[in-house]
Amino acid sequence: MKRIAVVGTTGSGKTTLARELAQRLGYPHVELDALHWEPNWAEAPRDIFRARVEAALRGECWVTDGNYGKVRDIVWARADTILWMDYALPVILWRLWWRTLKRVATREELWNGNHENARSAFFSRDSLFLWMLTSHPRHRRDYPALLQKPEYAHLQLIRLRSPQQTRGWMEHCARRF
Repeated sequence: MKRIAVVGTTGSGKTTLARELAQRLGYPHVELDALHWEPNWAEAPRDIFRARVEAALRGECWVTDGNYGKVRDIVWARADTILWMDYALPVILWRLWWRTLKRVATREELWNGNHENARSAFFSRDSLFLWMLTSHPRHRRDYPALLQKPEYAHLQLIRLRSPQQTRGWMEHCARRF
């Protein structure tokens, strides 16, 4: 495991797991959201985003997190391992709820000066909760099919279905590395 892509539904804990794993392994952590979001929640143009991802993943070792289809061909082609955080919806909803409340209350800066606010987080058509509810079943449908494609046959899949399973896997890794 030298190039690890952590994927999963919004709010599942991808960034937290990727950051912790990168720290334990001594690898760079590449957060795709940080490469994607410009100030004022503007999306980076596709060619710029792809160039940023290509540059960030040139190294021999890294851990990245995110589900961006527009750079999947880059990330998955270079990765050797996919960690899929495939948690149940109630777990993800709970985690997303508390993460969002904390970010709104503390005005935590995310990427390039962006902050979550209650209106956009809970009440807009761009709500993370709506995105989570639509992307969760799509990931469960699409990831198994994507992982069967010949171009991704080199990937080792580690499918983590609960926070307990993830903790156990991380403890196993800590003993190994």
